[in-house]
Order: sequence, then C-alpha cells, then structure tokens
Amino acid sequence: MDTDRVGDGWGALADGTRRAIVSRLAERPMAVGQLADELPVTRSAVSQHLKVLKDAGLVSERAVGTRRIYRLNPTAVAALRDQLDTFWQRALSSYVDVTEQQATEEGS
Repeated sequence: MDTDRVGDGWGALADGTRRAIVSRLAERPMAVGQLADELPVTRSAVSQHLKVLKDAGLVSERAVGTRRIYRLNPTAVAALRDQLDTFWQRALSSYVDVTEQQATEEGS
C-alpha cells in the first residue's frame, strides 16, 4: 500500500460510522444490509461509507449472487498499523531523549 493510500485510510477512519463499519467487518465479512441492520444509518448511507472505505483501500468486495460481500483488506489495515507503530516508536524515543536530557540537567 503506498503512502497516499495510507493517508486516505486515516481520512476514511476519521468518521465514526466508518469506524463502526470497520469494527464490524473485523469480526466477519458482511453485506450492506447486514451492516445497516447493526447501525443507526440507512442502507444507502452504509453504501456511501463503504465506497469511501473501498476507495481508501481498506475494504474489498466480492459478488455472491446478487449481493456484494464486504471484508477488510488485511494489507491496508497492516499498513495503517505499521504507520501507527512508527509514530508510537518515534514518540517513545522522543520521550526517552527528553527524560534523559532532564535527568542530565538536574544532575549538573
């Protein structure tokens, strides 16, 4: 997954309804109707949110008869996690640097 798509993924997850959809799809693949039954939004709204998630690469779909079944794209989710892990490691490293500098200044 390229950097632009990772950025799109974070933007797509900025919406609470889309996060709720991702949470449900993390449990199992689902059709639009199943998702709408579990959320306080219409089927049409779920479809629009799924389009955003799909455009960001976070969700894929496959046809099963006349229905479309949506599932999380594990590669895209892993890319987001990798980026978050990178942010976390940088934050921890910066924290260690600051605390070591403070300890050195206090010991002087």
